[in-house]
Amino acid sequence: MQTGNVTTPFGRRPVTLALVRRQAELVKIKPGKAADKWKIFRDASVAMHLLGIQSNTLAVLNALLSFYPDNELRQDDSLIVFPSNVQLSLRAHGMAGATLRRHIALLVTAGLILRRDSANGKRYARKDGAGEIEDAFGFDLSPLLARSEELALLAQQVMAERSMLRRAKESLTICRRDVRKLISAAMEEGADGDWQAIEGMYVTLVSTIPRVAALSTIEMILEEMKLLQTEILNQLDTLENSTNHSTNDAHTERHIQNSESESFNEFEPCSEKEQEAKPSAYREPTSQPIKAFPLGMVLKACPQAANYGPGGSVGSWRDLMSAAMVVRSMLGISPSAYQEACEVMGPENAAVAVVCILERANMINSAGGYLRDLTKRTARGEFSLGPMIMAALKANAGESLRAV
Repeated sequence: MQTGNVTTPFGRRPVTLALVRRQAELVKIKPGKAADKWKIFRDASVAMHLLGIQSNTLAVLNALLSFYPDNELRQDDSLIVFPSNVQLSLRAHGMAGATLRRHIALLVTAGLILRRDSANGKRYARKDGAGEIEDAFGFDLSPLLARSEELALLAQQVMAERSMLRRAKESLTICRRDVRKLISAAMEEGADGDWQAIEGMYVTLVSTIPRVAALSTIEMILEEMKLLQTEILNQLDTLENSTNHSTNDAHTERHIQNSESESFNEFEPCSEKEQEAKPSAYREPTSQPIKAFPLGMVLKACPQAANYGPGGSVGSWRDLMSAAMVVRSMLGISPSAYQEACEVMGPENAAVAVVCILERANMINSAGGYLRDLTKRTARGEFSLGPMIMAALKANAGESLRAV
């Protein structure tokens, strides 16, 4: 096999340092190495987008491999094929000459084949007296053998990404179905809440799903859909808890009215030890951090936030929290008030609350006092970001209509 010999292309085709390096690397092929040419072709087909080639390029590669007589590419054999353009075109399903040359150039650029041009640019083989090929000029398939393991890894990577994409799409379909049915159930049963606005958020989110999407896009939309689902469940859970609480209050009131013999000492302050000894049912419930809305919805409801993000834009939750720090200082919210909000609500939700306050800054006398009030209500389980964001969405929608 002709390896280790650096040759330059015939005619006007230039040589590049990358081409020289590829030719030099062929000497690194392990002695005796062999690989199934059709397995290598299948791996290259799976990884074609990573290699920067097209389906027609693969058709040309398939044709070139068909001119090599054995099924295995072997290091100790001549891996140069020398078909004419007419023969190559026929095996490439009648591909036009100009198209054929373009895809051959793509194969060379992708590092899958090399040109071994003769002095006059013709493709041929010179045989010795015994009829064995002594010298050949044409297309060298050695790079395929040299990169067989790399192509196999690339193919495995693509297959793994396809599997992840399929699972992400399935998860998005299930989550989308659940959100749609939860909204429908809430609207049909007359649950309290602005379900029209939530439905609008759902429709907006669904409209962002492209027909052909990358894994990162699907994962981002899935995350926002899950956050919307969580917010809906939290709102429904809040309604249920409110209903149960009202029922319990009525029951307690009846119990007190009917228990005239009970001592009034039960309502007097008791010692710390006595408080600690009380059952947990009598202790004040601790609040759980509320969940953040989808980032896209927050930015739609609070468009001014983008002006305070890094570089004048907000592209992630980290950017939104950075913007909230700037807004906090601008609105005169003390660091302690913001820190307390972060501890009770969570840093993402505290940032959302601050940018929502920014949208209504002209109607709020004390932004710091307002945030402290929201923090206390959150700790008591009496506040959710949902209505606040929906109010901002409605207000901005009205502004847009008036601007038109």
